[in-house]
Amino acid sequence: MPVINRIAAYADDMKTWRRHLHAHPELALDCFETANFVVDRLREFGVDEIHTGIAKTGVVAIINGQGDGPTIGLRADMDALPMTETTGLDWASKTVGAMHACGHDGHTTMLLGAAKYLSETRKFSGRVALIFQPAEEAIGGGRIMVEEGMMDRFDIAQVYGIHNVPNLALGHFETTLGPLMAGADEFHVDITGLGGHAAYPHETKDPVMVAVAIAQAFQTIVTRNLDPFDQLVLSITQIHAGQTDNVIPETAYMNGTVRIFSKDVQAMVIDRMQAICDGLALSFGVQVTLRYEKGYPPTINDADKAEFAAKVAGEISGPAAVDTTSGCEMGAEDFSYMLEARPGAYLFMGIGDGAGLHNTNYDFNDDAAPYGASFLARLVEQAQPVSTA
Repeated sequence: MPVINRIAAYADDMKTWRRHLHAHPELALDCFETANFVVDRLREFGVDEIHTGIAKTGVVAIINGQGDGPTIGLRADMDALPMTETTGLDWASKTVGAMHACGHDGHTTMLLGAAKYLSETRKFSGRVALIFQPAEEAIGGGRIMVEEGMMDRFDIAQVYGIHNVPNLALGHFETTLGPLMAGADEFHVDITGLGGHAAYPHETKDPVMVAVAIAQAFQTIVTRNLDPFDQLVLSITQIHAGQTDNVIPETAYMNGTVRIFSKDVQAMVIDRMQAICDGLALSFGVQVTLRYEKGYPPTINDADKAEFAAKVAGEISGPAAVDTTSGCEMGAEDFSYMLEARPGAYLFMGIGDGAGLHNTNYDFNDDAAPYGASFLARLVEQAQPVSTA
């Protein structure tokens, strides 16, 4: 069963929606106009309920099917990135310093396409909850929606989402039957020593040397404290100290990211970082303060739900176009909070050749929207078929 004919018939409408959204990006939780656009379309489609103001600008819409049954959740993120677009397209961002460089305009469009079809046909039992989420790129709008009780409020039993992938063949799908994306934490290290004249370093307590020592020691956490079959990334991304060539500074600052799949590995990293900071503070006679901030948890698919979703994807694009053994990656995604709350699955969908994600030349391929909308619609119909009893 290929792309749904009815959805293919309004591909031009989806293109219009998507390009409007692309031209008007909004950041973090402040997706006011995006949410208004979504609500206007949902009203046109005739959905049964529209709930706004969840996680500030999030929207949940309900479509009732035929007869009793559970509620299945479908999620799309709406926010853009704080980047300046360089595509030069007619529908390029009109907002300086913001652009849809990750394709959330496409994700929102695909869920709107599924919503239009499901509102018209209602060939499913129970209910579908359409989740339009702000702040995936920062803050974690998915976490906020879950913490505000979305899953219980709408009695969502299972939840699904997809993300576009440039340079994966158009309409092809990838996922895993378990861990898919890493958890993303960050750390901050503040070092306070004793500054002074660079010609007399013996009269100082040099925080630059401490920062170098900490940076080297942190790398041993991966190479000497972790089972090589486990997964961990520890990247130092900032070191700041000093302002001129002949002054040893008083302070230094370090920052970076940790990507993990296991809470045990996470706990080990935190313990080792603290021990390294404490030990080197004592060795160099300086003050070292570590601040470790836990971020998005790992995105872990329910194996049965992922297998089911892959089967549905295969019916849209063909079984050969679906890979459930693509392996996990160290990127992060706040859909993870929804998967912690309910069983479900997250899949990647190819949009063909083009600039990569988070690139100022990126643009979502509108030809991909019918694939994504069809996949989301078929998920609902097959997860909750209409009873023939």
